[in-house]
Amino acid sequence: MKPSTFALPRRAALGLACAALLAGCAGPEVKDYAQEKPTLDLREYFNGPLTAQGMFTDRAGKVVKRFSVQMTGRWEGDNGTLDEHFVYSDGTTQRRVWHLKHLGEGRYTGRADDVIGEAAGQSAGNAFHWKYTLALPVDGRVWNVNLDDWMYRMDARTLLNRTAMSKFGLHLGDITLAFDKPPKD
Repeated sequence: MKPSTFALPRRAALGLACAALLAGCAGPEVKDYAQEKPTLDLREYFNGPLTAQGMFTDRAGKVVKRFSVQMTGRWEGDNGTLDEHFVYSDGTTQRRVWHLKHLGEGRYTGRADDVIGEAAGQSAGNAFHWKYTLALPVDGRVWNVNLDDWMYRMDARTLLNRTAMSKFGLHLGDITLAFDKPPKD
């Protein structure tokens, strides 16, 4: 059977329509926030003591776990350390030490013991976006989950953080954090 002479254009039109639909689903880019204030410079905000309150919600939106974090950031030039101490609502504790590097033009990388490879991110205006893979202990096993992390500076003291967690492209849940930086003396 001879294919229709219109088959290729229809397939091409369908492909273009699918591509347009997927492009419409694309998320924000950090450059979208370039004009927003106050500016988020990780070297300035994550320097000194900070606290945070957060929660993990499953993919249905149910709060699974709440936590608080005490942290201290220190920078020497373009190299920083963020020492985080978590206390979870079930009484468990955790420590994560980030080793951060400012690469210039708002670009950063980061490493921590439970991060697989290297986190990479970009800041612009009041926003910072980075992605990384976390080795997450779950019921006696370790899952490597992908984190898509967005931070937004709200004012001199407050930073809001929203992270989408996924594995194999499936959305597992979200982490929401509110950071507080004590006022300068």
